[in-house]
Amino acid sequence: MDETDIKILEILLSDARLSSRQIAKQCGVSIGTVLSRVKKMEKEGVIKGYSALLDQEKIGYELTVISEITVSKGRLLEMENEIARLPNVCGVYDVTGLIDAIIVAKFKNREELSKFTKRLLALPYVERTNTHIVLTTIKEDFRLI
Repeated sequence: MDETDIKILEILLSDARLSSRQIAKQCGVSIGTVLSRVKKMEKEGVIKGYSALLDQEKIGYELTVISEITVSKGRLLEMENEIARLPNVCGVYDVTGLIDAIIVAKFKNREELSKFTKRLLALPYVERTNTHIVLTTIKEDFRLI
């Protein structure tokens, strides 16, 4: 990736609805250059898709939760894949340290959170969970460029 690719990505991250013509104008390159580079980045998996950024709280997801889990008997990957398929899960991370994985999830209410936590604990190789409820979100933006 070069400077032009990064500039194209920055523009797409700020507004993916812009036309190739608008992106080309902002980058100072031809429309063909933008089209070919975007297609190449899509093919390589750099661009995985396009979506709208939503305010989760405004659509009812008022609780953000970070759950630490400990898994037994070498079944971590199996459990992580199963957890990743659960509704409300936004992220599943293998981590170093005293725990095995961290799950980030969002819920509309405490009842949803309670059901989720009990479901986690019912999974066959999940030994223990430690759940943190986020009180205030200061920043939540995974757009790095």
